[in-house]
Amino acid sequence: MSRAKPVTHEIPPMKDLTTENITENVNLINSQCSNPRIRFLMERLVVHLHAFARETRLSSKEWQAGLDFLVAIGQISNDLRGEMILLSDTLGLSMLVDSIDHPRSDNFTQGTVLGPFHTHDAPVTENGYVLHKDPDATRLFVLCTVKDSQGRPIENVQCDVWEGDSKGFYDIQNPNRAEPDGRAVLRSSKDGIFYFNAVVPVPYPIPDDGPVGKMLKVLNRHPNRPGHIHFMFQKDGYDTLITALYPRGDPYKTSDPVFGVKESLIVDLGEVDEAISKQYDVPVWTKLLRYEFVIPTEQEAMEMRVAKATEAIGGVGLDDEGQELKLEYEVD
Repeated sequence: MSRAKPVTHEIPPMKDLTTENITENVNLINSQCSNPRIRFLMERLVVHLHAFARETRLSSKEWQAGLDFLVAIGQISNDLRGEMILLSDTLGLSMLVDSIDHPRSDNFTQGTVLGPFHTHDAPVTENGYVLHKDPDATRLFVLCTVKDSQGRPIENVQCDVWEGDSKGFYDIQNPNRAEPDGRAVLRSSKDGIFYFNAVVPVPYPIPDDGPVGKMLKVLNRHPNRPGHIHFMFQKDGYDTLITALYPRGDPYKTSDPVFGVKESLIVDLGEVDEAISKQYDVPVWTKLLRYEFVIPTEQEAMEMRVAKATEAIGGVGLDDEGQELKLEYEVD
């Protein structure tokens, strides 16, 4: 008895396959997808993958090396190591997708890459929290506000923050990690203010002991990220902002291996004065980072997204009303 599974719809017949018509045939078969956005994405993916193979005259040996590379990335990945994220970051794809999906005009804070070190187990705590127990660190007081496009403070924004220690290690890089360190989830006050105690960020190498590290060595690229602190802002009715701040003067800010640095995200560090010291109970002369984050509403973000999409691709991938075709599908 045949083990073939039943097909309940009509299958379009394929042509006799050649290097010239295989792209057309693959897209013909994939065109049966009922979701227009998935159908569009897969069509363009196939077109560009096949064009890459044709343009480079890709050999079987090179193709197999690429497959082995991706398999190795999967094998080294786990819940605390996102090697595939690292690959996307180092190819500039993460930064590109974030810029496309979360476009920002000049009056909003620019986004950047999430990176492979974000976790979901950061302590949910109060403003003033001390991120690190690191005794060797140069202390940094971070005092920020979150506002909307009209300059009004936004209350009760979830502010997820994380950074490495004074040696550039994130807590999840510690094989003996017992609890989160160097990360917290805070809430903005009625004045849009949030604040915490951190350490002055330092440059560090991205994990280069795996397939992505080998790729960088082959490309003669260094692995060193400039020092930074990560931020993620979330609140109903507002577009999620994932970003980071980079102290000025870092030697790697113009050659970041994950392409995350933007000029508007480079900051000058000051020092805590007596007024701030008294108000927030922080020692005078502690290093100080002040910044005003401006986040768009979901409506403002959608308007920017549609405008950019229409400008870039002339309406391809949009529905009749100019809205992006949503990627909606069921997961079994």
